Amino acid sequence: MDINFNKNEDHNKLLVSELKKRLAKVSLGGGKGRIEKLHSKGKMTARERIDFLLDDNKTAIEIGAFAGEDMYKEHGGCPSGGVVVKMGYVKGKQCIVVANDATVKAGAWFPITGKKNLRAQEIAIENRLPIIYLVDSAGVYLPMQDEIFPDKEHFGRIFRNNAIMSSMGITQIAAVMGSCVAGGAYLPIMSDEALIVDKTGSIFLAGSYLVKAAIGETIDNETLGGATTHCEISGVTDYKAKDDKDALTTIKNIMDKIGDFDKAGFNRSEAKKPSQNPDDIYGIVPKSRADQYDMYEVIKRLVDNSEFDEYKAGYGQTIITCYARIDGWAVGIVANQRKLVKTKKGEMQFGGVIYNDSADKATRFIANCNQKKIPLVFLQDVTGFMVGSKSEHGGIIKDGAKMVNAVSNSVVPKFTIVIGNSYGAGNYAMCGKAYDPRLIVAWPSAELAVMSGNSAAKVLLQIEKASLEKQGEKITKEKEAELYDKIKSRYDNQVSPYYAAARIWTDAIIDPLDTRTWISMGIEAANHSPIEKPFNMGVLQV
Repeated sequence: MDINFNKNEDHNKLLVSELKKRLAKVSLGGGKGRIEKLHSKGKMTARERIDFLLDDNKTAIEIGAFAGEDMYKEHGGCPSGGVVVKMGYVKGKQCIVVANDATVKAGAWFPITGKKNLRAQEIAIENRLPIIYLVDSAGVYLPMQDEIFPDKEHFGRIFRNNAIMSSMGITQIAAVMGSCVAGGAYLPIMSDEALIVDKTGSIFLAGSYLVKAAIGETIDNETLGGATTHCEISGVTDYKAKDDKDALTTIKNIMDKIGDFDKAGFNRSEAKKPSQNPDDIYGIVPKSRADQYDMYEVIKRLVDNSEFDEYKAGYGQTIITCYARIDGWAVGIVANQRKLVKTKKGEMQFGGVIYNDSADKATRFIANCNQKKIPLVFLQDVTGFMVGSKSEHGGIIKDGAKMVNAVSNSVVPKFTIVIGNSYGAGNYAMCGKAYDPRLIVAWPSAELAVMSGNSAAKVLLQIEKASLEKQGEKITKEKEAELYDKIKSRYDNQVSPYYAAARIWTDAIIDPLDTRTWISMGIEAANHSPIEKPFNMGVLQV
């Protein structure tokens, strides 16, 4: 191993160590004090509930762990968006579990909470996965109600999705394990089956104080909407549980009897580990994003037996297209090559840049994978499309549009891994969040932005200088350097993978060694949902 490999390895392992520290912090939700308070009431935390519910011997992945990271500071913060979402298995059946975290503002819904819940439902709908709601929420966070209540992608969309999933035959089970108030009361009752925990669970459109204020009636919350009321008088809920574990055990028993699903039929054979050591990824991906590296070496450490069949190997070399297997599943890989490459014509092409020929190749490969019903995996490390007169005269806009069209109209499931750069239109062409990947995750080495920090800072600096000079201020070299550093620092914060994960532009930041697990679980989930329409790219300027 050379010295650069060792430097890269040290850098990337430090990034993963930082990732694990941050995950440990957000897993505490509202903090140890609030966890202890919850336990004193005989209640489990959201994560404890999910861990008890999911099968011990099966893998689970967490969606949106960093949702809300460093957001809403003036309101005390919202770790993990105040809700925990995991994809896992209950009695061997793959499902999505959504659990309100009552240690974060009593489980109240912030704007990011709504976005995360909608993402969980989107995953369930796309993959026709059963979804289980563990409800313990004070409802909408009133100081921010205007950002969570009325719009299309706000709180009310949750109940619309409940209805849509029901019509699609997607199993929904809800357990009311704490507060369930106001509009939120509709979620469990719009599910197929609803449970409520005695003495700690309650459901009502308005609590006792509001009832007193509205109509003058004096009544306590337990009588108004407790387990006995809803299981024996109103008939709103279907099962009364004595405690959290009893409710979760009942859910397990319900899940145990659900019938099998119609399969999409994606190809899978016996899984094999990569023959080349996946740990090498830490040394391959460079510390500096200005450095080149060989994406083939990354692919060899992600795919079964380190084997793949390359499509159009000698053409459009800044994008690699190949067929392979990941954990036994057949996949088509579209990856940005990060090495400087030399074409047959003797021309040099920059790694990470999409040229006319590479866009053309990727378009045809994506169409082929749709034809063969092979899921697509995008490995992103892209700075964008090539610019300049040669590319423009060659029709780079048209070739790029064809690639974006193919990604947009693809009917096979898509999965996106952001390894390094994810800039500008390159993010779109390589299946960024706007193009409906079933799952999209970032490595700690990732950056997502319109352009790199250096480029953006230079542009923004010129704008700032012009503005100050118009006001009569003289800009010295020292002042210019100070402005540049300030602008770049602000911009670098926005391109961080944590900034993206906080806003659910990605589903997670993961250790590179967990990539195979995420893709495998994602394809298994997608296999629940048969493809219902043919691949059609519509009108194209060929």
